[in-house]
Amino acid sequence: MFDFVQERKRLVQIILAIIILPFAIFGVDSYTKSNNGKVPASVNGTDISLQDYENGMRQQQSRMRQVLGDAYDANLFETPEIRKAVLDSLIGQKLLVQHAKASGLVATDAQIAEIISGIEAFQVNGQFDKARYTTVLSNKQMSPLMFEAGLRDDILAQQMQESFLQNGYAANVATDQIVRLNEQKRVVSIAHIGVEGFMSQAKVSDAAVKEYYDKNAREFVIPEQVKVEYLRLSPDDLLAGVTVNDAEAQGYYKDHGKELGTPEQRQAAHILIGLAAGATPAEQDAAKAKAEQVLAKVKQNPASFAELAKQNSQDTGSAVNGGDLGFFGQGRMVKPFEDAVFTMKTGEISGLVKSEFGYHIIKLVAIKPAQTPPFESVREQITAKLREQKALDKFNELAEKFSNAVYEQSDTLKGAATLINGKVEQSTWLSKGAAAGGLWTDKLLLAIFSDDVLKNKRNTSAIEVAANTLVAARLLEHKPAATRPLSEVQTAIREKLQYKEAVALAVKQGRAQLAELEKGGSPAVSWGAPQALSRAQRPENLEVNLLRKIFQANAGKLPHVVGVEMNDGFALARVEAVQDGDKIDDMKRKRYVQQLRQRQGEELYRAYIEDAKKNAKIKVDMSLLSTAKPQ
Repeated sequence: MFDFVQERKRLVQIILAIIILPFAIFGVDSYTKSNNGKVPASVNGTDISLQDYENGMRQQQSRMRQVLGDAYDANLFETPEIRKAVLDSLIGQKLLVQHAKASGLVATDAQIAEIISGIEAFQVNGQFDKARYTTVLSNKQMSPLMFEAGLRDDILAQQMQESFLQNGYAANVATDQIVRLNEQKRVVSIAHIGVEGFMSQAKVSDAAVKEYYDKNAREFVIPEQVKVEYLRLSPDDLLAGVTVNDAEAQGYYKDHGKELGTPEQRQAAHILIGLAAGATPAEQDAAKAKAEQVLAKVKQNPASFAELAKQNSQDTGSAVNGGDLGFFGQGRMVKPFEDAVFTMKTGEISGLVKSEFGYHIIKLVAIKPAQTPPFESVREQITAKLREQKALDKFNELAEKFSNAVYEQSDTLKGAATLINGKVEQSTWLSKGAAAGGLWTDKLLLAIFSDDVLKNKRNTSAIEVAANTLVAARLLEHKPAATRPLSEVQTAIREKLQYKEAVALAVKQGRAQLAELEKGGSPAVSWGAPQALSRAQRPENLEVNLLRKIFQANAGKLPHVVGVEMNDGFALARVEAVQDGDKIDDMKRKRYVQQLRQRQGEELYRAYIEDAKKNAKIKVDMSLLSTAKPQ
């Protein structure tokens, strides 16, 4: 909606802008100190360790990969600007936590438990499993106490951040002005002077090609590459060796058969006399009195329940259906309502039942008893479930042994393969710094390109590349980084320089035509059909700088011609008319206010962090970051 205030930024600028905001939950935890007591930063005496920094860098790389997609380049994170931005964000996170604690904010045990139980990595069959929780943390060299302490800090930081992000202010007058500007339309005709007509005029000498090659050698570097053999351990890999006999399946059915069937469901109808949150005692008494009046009518004539619901119920969704709520199981309704329904008999009408929504009069319409399916119909489902569970148990049993085997027999994967009855596989060529994908996570690639693997010819450690998936690898072939010779790339360089020269010629002609038009001349310009443009909705192929020029044009003197240089030439736009947007209604104003408040909240947050940094004792040692790598 607010594209008109945005500018096209270079890739690094995009990354820097995103990193300004703090890390997501579970992001940064000071669990260990850096080597030799040296740390990249300290905030009011609290250290940010090298591991904190590496964890933060890894998290930001993951975020950028999701945001940028194919445009993601891991090498961007080697720049001093990005390293500093990540460290600055960690410093801001520490300050948030410190200020939150000083303000008396707390993260309750209930909050911690709710978040942890909802993390998929800690679950077995969709349910939190304490043993799995402990195992996962142990694999990351972390105890539950350490993890939960870090989680508490993350929650506090998030609470502090939200206090700013949710409290921006936008006045209606200012909002209306922005709506008018954003939705104003301008009728324009556009002409594009592209490179196509200038390619034949663009000449590039051999000397220019050689000069470009010499000055941009890094552009032609083939990154370091390896081929590896690898061994994977996961429950899926173990399934083939897992069997479940009939007795086991029958035993599971005996213990859990009801869970495989359909639980009891009840159909109820109700009449709701609503009660607003924070209602005064007088309002509560009035609502109860009205509910008692309706209840008296229902008991006097039970057959009139549906009609009375249509006339009196303030649950508009069910009132039109005579109060009918359909069938539902336990856990679907608020507790007082559910408690009443599941103690009633079919056809029974309750007394007044109070919930957070008001007073209910309930009629139980029907009961569908719980149904347990016959064993034969769920045998296959039970067998598959038990096989998966056995495979997971086997994985948990083998995980530590597998890790020990690839470490202790560091010159081969055969011993580990025999242990897990697995197959050693071979990779294709893997490039250093390439985007991670599939098994080849950043962590695994980093281990593969380490000196321990490349120079010492040892196995990598067993690295968790996904939940319940460990991979160990060792080197087969290695190609060092190399520069492609000029003979291989000169054609591509020549085409690139020729295109650049053609763009320059197109820009030169475009500027000349713009100057002539501004003087009232009539150069030969191929204008496109008039179209109405707005800041809020611009065509995807319209250059944002051209749109800005269009809306900066003097509307008091039309037609008005503007022009901008583009990557593929030059664009001219002739503004012919101005059209105001539709009338501003409440819904539209609220939508804009919400976005403006969010933006102002972000600015408030940034200002708060900057002020906090000015008043804090912060020490930074950027030299430690030059060799830091996400693990």
